[in-house]
Amino acid sequence: MIYLISAIILLGVLITIHEYGHFIVGRMCNIHIYRFSLGMGPIIYKRIDKQGTEFALSAFPLGGYVAFHSDKVVKDDSELAQDLTPEQRANTFESKPRWQRALVMLAGPAANFLLAIGILALIFANSIERQFILEVGEIPDSYLVQNTQLRQGDELIAINNKSVSSLQEVRLELLSFAGASGYLDLTFKSKNGSRQFEVPIPVKNFLSSVESQANPELFLGFNLAIKLQPIVGVISSDSMAGQNGLKVNDRILEVNSLTIKSFEDLAGYLNSYQDSEIDLKVQRSDQIIYLNIPLGTRINGEGFEEKFIGIMPGMKRSLASSIFKGIYETYNLSAKTLTFVGKMITQDLSTQNLSGPIGIVQMAGDTAKGGFLPFLYLMALLSISLGVLNLLPIPVLDGGQLVMLGVEAIRGSPMPERMESFFYMFGWIAVGSLMIFAIFNDISKFL
Repeated sequence: MIYLISAIILLGVLITIHEYGHFIVGRMCNIHIYRFSLGMGPIIYKRIDKQGTEFALSAFPLGGYVAFHSDKVVKDDSELAQDLTPEQRANTFESKPRWQRALVMLAGPAANFLLAIGILALIFANSIERQFILEVGEIPDSYLVQNTQLRQGDELIAINNKSVSSLQEVRLELLSFAGASGYLDLTFKSKNGSRQFEVPIPVKNFLSSVESQANPELFLGFNLAIKLQPIVGVISSDSMAGQNGLKVNDRILEVNSLTIKSFEDLAGYLNSYQDSEIDLKVQRSDQIIYLNIPLGTRINGEGFEEKFIGIMPGMKRSLASSIFKGIYETYNLSAKTLTFVGKMITQDLSTQNLSGPIGIVQMAGDTAKGGFLPFLYLMALLSISLGVLNLLPIPVLDGGQLVMLGVEAIRGSPMPERMESFFYMFGWIAVGSLMIFAIFNDISKFL
């Protein structure tokens, strides 16, 4: 039941927000809106506001829609036209300038992008964000011969001049290069941090198989070790760290004059340390601060006594930083989504990555079980996908409507009715075929 309920909430919110974008901009452009429905199917409750818009609650709580009055409806339905005021009859969708109609079409995807930004900003502001080091692990001899600069312990910092700081970002950048031939440009920082250098990797038909696309980082030619940056995300209440000056977002540089590169380095040092206190060198914003921290002792899961400082890795973002991060992630994921759609069309990426309603139900239920923030993150991702997909130049989608407005601008008049009907028929066939394919794709994953 949790799967069904979470999917209804997820899709209901996303589609309703999308339609509300169309609604609010339509209202701003003084276009008469016949109906704004929450849900689909038969209407179970409705009320009409002072502007003549019917706000309805429909039987199936999945999405919603906005119905604008059009010239065709006013012309063909005389009974309906009689119920409209002269102002309403004059303010049809087609009566408005093309730029206003374009804004109405763009407003739906824009609402999805704004929702994603808001959700991501909320998540970043209310969570401890772990910061990673992408360290080069074991390097095969054959690879080392070809790239003599690269050494174990060097840090991967960019792929094709795009900064990467997590495994997810590595995978996204590599998948955006799927099917390509040429050179994959990797940027590294040396183990001691003294220099940066680039290593071009020759590839041919990169990540051509489904298996390689599942874990693209395995095809870099070297093992990638994911470590945590030594940034203080949480200070426990049972430690002396906070009482002795350590603060959240402090970066630990040294422990007893020993350079600390990762949180794993810090943990390994404490496991072998015998004294009751340590000297820390930390970076706080642009300041270097020296602290003396008493250590606590506890019994670990194996029954042995161990020393601990009482901190957890991560970074706490401010509200402003969270908003900027939300904007960047929304832009980046939108661009990647568009890239991946193109690569699925060219068959450089497997269409097995495409999920339909069944897959969404599965993802909604799984994330809901994981907690509120994972569920919100999925909502942000799907909101971005919905915004991008609706901008595709396919009839019946917002992007298709924009194409029709472009044709109208070039011709100086609307598209002929017969051509418009064919255009819409093609759109419905395309969208319907895509939906059927996605459903069969979902089913195949369970077989």
